[in-house]
Amino acid sequence: MSKYYLFQDAKKCIGCHSCEVICKSNKDLPVGPKVCQVLTIGPRMVDNVPKAAYIFMPCFHCEDPWCVAACPTGAMQKRAKDGIVFVDHELCVGCKTCMSACPWGAPQWNPEAGKVVKCDYCMERIDQGLKPACVTVCTTDCLHFGTTDEIPPIRRQRYARAMASLE
Repeated sequence: MSKYYLFQDAKKCIGCHSCEVICKSNKDLPVGPKVCQVLTIGPRMVDNVPKAAYIFMPCFHCEDPWCVAACPTGAMQKRAKDGIVFVDHELCVGCKTCMSACPWGAPQWNPEAGKVVKCDYCMERIDQGLKPACVTVCTTDCLHFGTTDEIPPIRRQRYARAMASLE
């Protein structure tokens, strides 16, 4: 399992897509591949008002990533020190096997490079002690990034605040 966790408070997300934009800019990606995606659910009627929800979908950095197991060249790798799953672009031959293997659609095709790209939590930023770019530009502060020990308290606090507002 990854040492890190990227958590979205979906109730705060307004679907601005700034996370997608900074990710594409940070990875120098063309139109097409979305290394992280904001999926729109709805709109649906809630109390006679149309409402939509926005779900942030990065790579989940699986404990036993199918994309890594499927890669015939070893380009798709998992870092031993923290569990981040990433693509070594020097080894990627563009066979797209990892794309077929991932049930979440995390690996994306970059037609300009002829290689696969995916969310790697901006591992070069993490190695410098920084947060992923998507977290730093989130306008509503709905994205949270930290170790698996740091995130559960944030989720508990959110739940407690929601329960307190019911009274």
